[in-house]
Amino acid sequence: MANEVCDLEKNLHQKQHDFQLLRNNSRYRLVIFVGVSFQIMQQLSGINVVMYYAPRIFKMAGFESTSGQMWGTIIIGIANVVATVVAIVLIDRLGRKPIMYFGFVMMCLSMMTVGILFNKSFEHAPQLGFYILAALLIFILSFAVSSGPITYVICSEIFPLSGRDLGITFTTVASWLSTAAVGGTFLTMIHHLGSQITFLIYGILQAFFLLFFVYFVPETKGVSLEHLESNLLAGKPLRKIGS
Repeated sequence: MANEVCDLEKNLHQKQHDFQLLRNNSRYRLVIFVGVSFQIMQQLSGINVVMYYAPRIFKMAGFESTSGQMWGTIIIGIANVVATVVAIVLIDRLGRKPIMYFGFVMMCLSMMTVGILFNKSFEHAPQLGFYILAALLIFILSFAVSSGPITYVICSEIFPLSGRDLGITFTTVASWLSTAAVGGTFLTMIHHLGSQITFLIYGILQAFFLLFFVYFVPETKGVSLEHLESNLLAGKPLRKIGS
């Protein structure tokens, strides 16, 4: 405890050397790459496609009435809030990586399920719309307990203190740019590729993101920021800086 207090006191006087680190420290550039990639992966999960275009998606799924589309959207929003609260409870109990593994697997399966269901005939099986709603709920719940909050937690932990301002700036910009890109291309993808292929793409991407997370992202549960920084700048493999 005494050592941690000393580290904290020393860091209170730490000045920012963002651009100096960016030019001269390859470890800092690597951790920025991982943080930016992690933010892009969060958006390429398709979360804001579901949140922005939920009424349109439910209409494609056979919910013809406006009230049905809006109720589906409300249910999605409530599920997102409830699962985020659950994540707050679990994140320091179970660790970041186990929750993220669960999230990526479930997001992959649920998005692929949505894609497969969109290949069916809603005219002959109107209940398929409710199956799509259920799959999207699983997706939202999985995202909200994993990638939703944990992306921001990890991005706030992995940067060295002297370069944290620039690191957070890069990751925040990446998040908003990728949000705009995903939101702006969804309807174009639906038009040219069809709803089935579009959702299958979002599902398949989660498998690649899982591999990236396994090999590049550290477990930071119970590890001080000072310890993470020390291991990073000492040259430890990035996924092991929390050990």
